Amino acid sequence: MILASDLPLHLWLGIPTATAYALTALMGPRVSPQMGQRLVIGPWVLHGLSLIYALFGSQDGVTRFGFAPALSVTLWLMFTFYLLEQHWFPQLRMRWAFALLGVAVVLLAACFPGAPLHVSASPWLPLHWALGIASYGLFAAAVGHAWLMTRAERNIRLAADSNVGLPLLTLERLTFRFVNAGFALLTATLAAGWLFGDSLYGAQAAWHWDHKTVFSLLSWLTFAVLLLGRYRFGWRGRTAVRVLYAGSGLLLLGYVGSRFVLEVILGRMA
Repeated sequence: MILASDLPLHLWLGIPTATAYALTALMGPRVSPQMGQRLVIGPWVLHGLSLIYALFGSQDGVTRFGFAPALSVTLWLMFTFYLLEQHWFPQLRMRWAFALLGVAVVLLAACFPGAPLHVSASPWLPLHWALGIASYGLFAAAVGHAWLMTRAERNIRLAADSNVGLPLLTLERLTFRFVNAGFALLTATLAAGWLFGDSLYGAQAAWHWDHKTVFSLLSWLTFAVLLLGRYRFGWRGRTAVRVLYAGSGLLLLGYVGSRFVLEVILGRMA
């Protein structure tokens, strides 16, 4: 029998957060839109507090990070962007899908808290990480809007009532705003790693050609092609969404995929 006191503290924080997300997903569709908007605040706050503890407040004084915490931060940022959008587009309907996704991601991060990070060689290194994770969050928000855009387009073709809450053209504009912002941050992240890798990470861990670098550069090229196709050739609809999905998949493989292989499949923490 496993006693509650035997549970690690990151599980103590992850389980209530996942429970709050689950309750929000179950109760949200049954309450008024105004109450539904208030319900999502609770799990969002709990999630943010658990991330602060996981990244900066561990008992052993060691900051940990890995594939699951990266996904957790990405989801929290995506939820943050959604809450901000609610002020301008209160009819946007994505919170219940986000809440269900939050259950899985929070529990995953609680089970795989990541590996201790090496001592920073530069005080600017946290900013470099923040830029990279922020680009993940922006592209995740773009993927969420692209999914809604695909649903709305399918409903239009089938002459069915759209239940996504926003017009198709509005969803398209929002999607590419997130893509533009994410591309700018991804460009800054890669440029900083290439130009200042020695200063950021130290000579032993500077820029080098590994799986993370290759997939990140491939994702950057894919997003560059998407934006070029959008503004030069007018790409939209299915074509634009497919290229966005491809670039986001490559970006996910860049850090999350490589860390998953190291931490879970190979059992290595560094």
